Amino acid sequence: MTAMPEPLLITVAPTGAETAKADCPQLPTTPEELAATAVACREAGAAMIHIHVRDHDHQPTLDLPLLREWVAAVRESTDLVVQLSTGGSVHDPLDTRLKVLDAEPDSCSLTMGTTNFGDDVFMNPWPFVCELYQLSQERGVVPEFELFDLGQVHALHRLLDTFGLPAGGKVHCDLVMGVPGGMNGTADALVASVAALPAATTSWSATGIGRSTLAVMLASLSKGGHLRVGMEDVLTISRGVPVESNAQLVERAVEVARVAQRTPMTPGEARTLLGLDAVAAG
Repeated sequence: MTAMPEPLLITVAPTGAETAKADCPQLPTTPEELAATAVACREAGAAMIHIHVRDHDHQPTLDLPLLREWVAAVRESTDLVVQLSTGGSVHDPLDTRLKVLDAEPDSCSLTMGTTNFGDDVFMNPWPFVCELYQLSQERGVVPEFELFDLGQVHALHRLLDTFGLPAGGKVHCDLVMGVPGGMNGTADALVASVAALPAATTSWSATGIGRSTLAVMLASLSKGGHLRVGMEDVLTISRGVPVESNAQLVERAVEVARVAQRTPMTPGEARTLLGLDAVAAG
């Protein structure tokens, strides 16, 4: 008898650090807007939320009190797994990015190397990666390893070989595809990356930036992966048609997944998948 397809972890990345509120008024850039977005996305089928924080002028920030406020806003309104970005914006200094874990998220992003990011450079030197990883282990924060190219997949092998498994014992990766300067958002690139993942990997998702969104979504589902969607990554629902809300993108992912016979995970199931149950127990 053929096994049932694994439930699908849908992560929503609602804001990011690149898009201005003035250019996209529907972008959630306050705690109240984030809480409303979290509720809508949870109802649509998301189980985890990846948060970039904005200040009172709607600008990207890693201010610790604001980080804590945004985390609390989600936790008070939903049971979503809360993941904070440790990348911030490409302009944030490394020492400030290390302090993100002080806001006590469930999970954090951990990018495995420096990447050209359009006209900018997203800095992730190896000593910083190692320090952030060890800090996540000490704090019991489960990392999501962000992989922008095959070199970063190789770096993940090196990190795990040197420092062991994350808090909770699970290894969850996200393939970030289609960034100008990173790997292409294609099925070929996804297959190559998945084939090169460490044996310790227990789950992986994929993110298609911009026009690569649907190609990456379909490739990930066909390989048994999970999905990240949201207005951090794409601002159109189809060519020339702006996204109305993050929930709209989650709903599309759920519909595409339905055709692939994948049903959305609950946040409780996501906690088990990511090792957060083990962290809580021990």
